[in-house]
Amino acid sequence: MKITLENIGRRFNRDWIFRGINQTFISGESYAILGPNGSGKSTLFQVLNGSLAPSEGKLDFSYSEKDVDIEKVFNHLSLAAPYLELIEDFTLAEVIDFHFKFKKYKQGMDHAGIIALLNMETSKNKLVKYFSSGMKQRLKLALAFCSDTPMLMLDEPTSNLDLQGVEWYINLIGEFSSGRLTIICSNQEHEYSFCQHRLNIVDFK
Repeated sequence: MKITLENIGRRFNRDWIFRGINQTFISGESYAILGPNGSGKSTLFQVLNGSLAPSEGKLDFSYSEKDVDIEKVFNHLSLAAPYLELIEDFTLAEVIDFHFKFKKYKQGMDHAGIIALLNMETSKNKLVKYFSSGMKQRLKLALAFCSDTPMLMLDEPTSNLDLQGVEWYINLIGEFSSGRLTIICSNQEHEYSFCQHRLNIVDFK
């Protein structure tokens, strides 16, 4: 997967959130989008996943050296973010089965493997609406980790996680980001310390 940004900018009303971003994101590399809260990290993140159009500049997506229409980018990515909602009237088992109607499992992973990864065997028939915020976040991360997509995008991945959950994330992120284009939106170093490239949104104000 490859994403190319040429002079990308985004504004709301008359205020520019960022301008003049020239960057190429390529498969097998990991990137951290950095900046303080409210700086526009999540806005750039949404531009990169195709859910928000830039206000200026050129944005191109390609996979296996073939152009990808922006409307089809979602087929190539797995995404976890605190603001993404799970279907709360589903059980854990039902959420997993529903998700993988649209995505393929990574090689060596299956329904039971995800429940084991989460260490939630006793909660597989529990409705998600009764999960803690930390359990929900771990579930979002596991679904993204275990989907066979060339791009992995995580926004504030340890949000709502306790120390044990943070350790769980740190132990897994290297394994599940390997070989993928990985983009982490964060302002906490433990979330992105493995990333090879850093892009600070403040540099494009």
